[in-house]
Amino acid sequence: MEVNQYLEIFIEESKEHLQACNEKLLDLEKNPADLSIVNDIFRSAHTLKGMSATMGYEDLANLTHQMENVLDAIRNEKLTVSPSILDVVFAAVDDLEEMVFSIAGGGDGKRDVSAVVEQLKKIEKGEEFGVEEAKSSDEKAPASSQSEQQYDDFEHTVMQQSKEKGYNCYEVKVILNDNCLLKAARVFMVFEILEQVGEVIKAVPSVELLEEEKFDSQFHVTFITKESASDIENRIMKVSEVELVDVNEINLDTLKKKEHFQEAAATIEVEEKPQEKEKTVRKATKQSSANSSKTIRVNIERLDILMNLFEELVIDRGRLEQISKELNNSELDDTVERMTRISGDLQNIILNMRMVPVETVFNRFPRMIRQLAKDLNKKINLEIIGAEIELDRTVIDEIGDPLVHLLRNAIDHGIELPEKRLEKGKPEEGNVVLKAYHSGNHVFIEIEDDGAGINREKVLQKAIDRGIVTEQSAPLLTDKQVYELILASGFSTAETISDVSGRGVGLDVVKSTIESLGGTITIDAKEGKGSLFSIQLPLTLSIISVLLVELEKEKFAIPLSSIIETAVIKKVDILHAHNQKVIDFRGKIVPLVFLKEIFEVPTAGEVEELISIVIVRKGDKMAALVVDSFIGQQEIVLKSLGNYLNTVFAISGATILGDGQVALIVDCNSLIK
Repeated sequence: MEVNQYLEIFIEESKEHLQACNEKLLDLEKNPADLSIVNDIFRSAHTLKGMSATMGYEDLANLTHQMENVLDAIRNEKLTVSPSILDVVFAAVDDLEEMVFSIAGGGDGKRDVSAVVEQLKKIEKGEEFGVEEAKSSDEKAPASSQSEQQYDDFEHTVMQQSKEKGYNCYEVKVILNDNCLLKAARVFMVFEILEQVGEVIKAVPSVELLEEEKFDSQFHVTFITKESASDIENRIMKVSEVELVDVNEINLDTLKKKEHFQEAAATIEVEEKPQEKEKTVRKATKQSSANSSKTIRVNIERLDILMNLFEELVIDRGRLEQISKELNNSELDDTVERMTRISGDLQNIILNMRMVPVETVFNRFPRMIRQLAKDLNKKINLEIIGAEIELDRTVIDEIGDPLVHLLRNAIDHGIELPEKRLEKGKPEEGNVVLKAYHSGNHVFIEIEDDGAGINREKVLQKAIDRGIVTEQSAPLLTDKQVYELILASGFSTAETISDVSGRGVGLDVVKSTIESLGGTITIDAKEGKGSLFSIQLPLTLSIISVLLVELEKEKFAIPLSSIIETAVIKKVDILHAHNQKVIDFRGKIVPLVFLKEIFEVPTAGEVEELISIVIVRKGDKMAALVVDSFIGQQEIVLKSLGNYLNTVFAISGATILGDGQVALIVDCNSLIK
């Protein structure tokens, strides 16, 4: 049988079943007596086993079969769910994921899973087993082996970029003398030596645990430098009570880069009934077999081509409407009106096909948080709000990695250890809130933690040491400006051993990724109380509804999603407060923004007695945009200004109108900020 034609479908469906297994295992951990959850996991495992065997992936099928036996024993009440059993099943799912990733990357899907299989067999027989043994042989190999450290995509990116700039990437294993009394001091000295000649990008155990001497006698550091391995080894060996130093260069070609758990191939499910999209998406993972007859998989490139063609159609539709008004022919008017209605429906369908709920990204975080909390000996409660919010597929594909990095940052460096939290009068369980919501024509994603916050003085000192700010300008910076210094390039790993440790590792990469999507990231924090990272992203819809306005002879478009209402006010209604012209709008003081001044439009005369304004909003802030006149509402195609003009203030793009004129699109969020 020719299986290649089914490979893409196999990869996608395997990922769906593994995601379902992860979600249900987390539910089972909270409700170990609920056998209906076990039945759901069993069904997913059974389906995965059948698909794997059919496709000829024996290792995948064998491991799934063994996991299925354990689940069968649990659902038949021969075994009772326990944390140790769940740890082994989680380890098995991790191995299955790695095999599927291997297949998706063009590999053969083979992996040494004998240790996990052995543990699953022992569980099935009711024998004693050690949880640590359940890790795959890859994970049990000596830490000095360069393939053993697990890296997220951002750490991988940092290493890749460093390599391109001529740096070497090393994994350094340091073993201290068994009789060493001041282990934290020795660790500090090692880090100090390393930071003199390069940058640390990862430490295992975490810096917090190293500081508190919560490790045996060895630790591992991933490090980038231009020095040779022998030089690094010699430098570290000069630290007293260091028994062994092992430096291995990392081969980035063989280092596996973890892919998104959601669709790796650029495909998207297109629903037969777009108006029922939300329901279908939610059911896709739970009842994929029931819905399989109602969905097809379409390559995202085809949707891009369809969107580009439709954009041209919208421009021509605008031109036809213009001609129809000029000719005043009733038959032409009727035809154009009907075409407008049909193309409007077509537009909704195309846009809906490209929109994906952010839950496709959010779904993988609870499992990641569980493992991270366990590794760091912390208690974490992750709360997800707004998972149903939808974003364009292109943004969804890119936003996963920055969110992973910010969540790891919040848990590793924000949330304190349980005993420290209790000392500060906090509950021992730390809270991390992942929230998505709409505001205007943007989506905001916020990551908030109730951890240690950010120490302003230490961040400033580090920035001064790095030459990012001067000592003279430092006291003049606001708290927000100081916090955003941690997003600066080169800020990442200095003072790794300090209280601010890691509060910037790779955050410059996070910032550049978000900005490449046309978004922004802001940071708010209170020392000892917690931090809030807020990401603002455009919906990136190519076709948007706008209000066209006129300034002298120039036309501008204001997105309807940002507008509260339009109004006409008298000149005498304008008030003055704090050197700013304002108006009283329904009991609220709203500042006036004169677009002619902002965009430097040449003016012909004095301000008239009656002034046209557009009230716009960003979050809880409002502004009144002063324009000459309103033209009307229209749907337009959003076109980028290109790389040369992407820094123009308060302009997000341009559009071609029906009469061939170009109208600039106003970015209300920038104006309010």
